[in-house]
Amino acid sequence: MSAADAPASPAPVAQLRPPRHRVSPRAIRYWTARAAGGWLVLGIAQVVWLVAAPADRGCQLVALAVTAVAGAAHSVVMPRWRYAVHRWEAAPEAVYTQSGWFDQERRIAPVSRIQTVDTQRGPLEQLFGLASVTVTTASAAGALEIKGLDRAVADRLVDELTATTVRDAEDAT
Repeated sequence: MSAADAPASPAPVAQLRPPRHRVSPRAIRYWTARAAGGWLVLGIAQVVWLVAAPADRGCQLVALAVTAVAGAAHSVVMPRWRYAVHRWEAAPEAVYTQSGWFDQERRIAPVSRIQTVDTQRGPLEQLFGLASVTVTTASAAGALEIKGLDRAVADRLVDELTATTVRDAEDAT
C-alpha cells in the first residue's frame, strides 16, 4: 500500500477540557469598579430617600446598612471569584472558554465553525486597558465571550482567529 492509498488520518478532535489562560489581572479592578458603581447608585438612592422622606428612619437605616454590607461583600468577593474561574484558550483546532459563578460553564468552538470574531471596549474597559472578544459560531448555543482580556492580547487573539478563519474559508473553496 502506497502513501497515496493510505487512509487519511482523522482531523484532530477538540476535547472539552479546562482552558489554559487566565484573563488579565486588571480585570479584578475592572469588575470591582463595575460592582461598586452599581451598589453606589443604589446607596445614593437610599440616602436621597432617607433625606427626602424620613417616614421610618429605622427601616431606612437598616435598608441602607444591608445595602452597604451586601455591596461591600459583592465588590470584594465577585471579582476575585470571576478571576479564579474565568479561563480561555485559542488552540489550533478550537477556542475554549470557561466562565460562571455558581453555575460554571465550559464551552468549545471548533475553529472550522467560527463565523465572526468581534472586540468590544466599553469606556470603563478602556480605562482599565481591557477588552472583550466575542466568537460567533454556527452553534445554537450562542457566541463564546471572553471578557477581561488585556487589550493587546485581545487584539492578537482577534487577528489570529480572523486569519485562521479566512485561511480555512479559502482552503474550503
